[in-house]
Amino acid sequence: MKTLYEATTTVVGGRKGHLNTDDGKLDLALSVPKGMGGDGGDGTNPEQLFGGAYAACFGGAVQVIAKKKKIELSDDFSITATIGFCEDEDGAFLEATLDCYLPGVDVKTGESIIKNAHKICPFSKATQDNITVNLNLLLDE
Repeated sequence: MKTLYEATTTVVGGRKGHLNTDDGKLDLALSVPKGMGGDGGDGTNPEQLFGGAYAACFGGAVQVIAKKKKIELSDDFSITATIGFCEDEDGAFLEATLDCYLPGVDVKTGESIIKNAHKICPFSKATQDNITVNLNLLLDE
């Protein structure tokens, strides 16, 4: 396998710490949400960062599949990732819901696009059999 790109991110201080990327593009304070026993400070958290990364990557996969199928997507298509931090007797785990808004695409085509995007998205591959991922196609009202 050929590595095309590597990103390096360092966090000092864990969930209540500070995050920096080696190129300086991200320089963020981290906070623990109140729902997880933290103070809900001004910083972001791993679930928000993971959700943003997953949504962006999945959106790219949607574009690849649409292009292969010769389907033109609207410029305002969107992926909204909701990442849940859950606990049970076995410890902590994540769950993800990806709400996919593909305006102007019919249900059958939209479902095919997101199902195939889920097969090729690197984040979907990384989470496969590790966390529950729910895929939703949102329709125009």
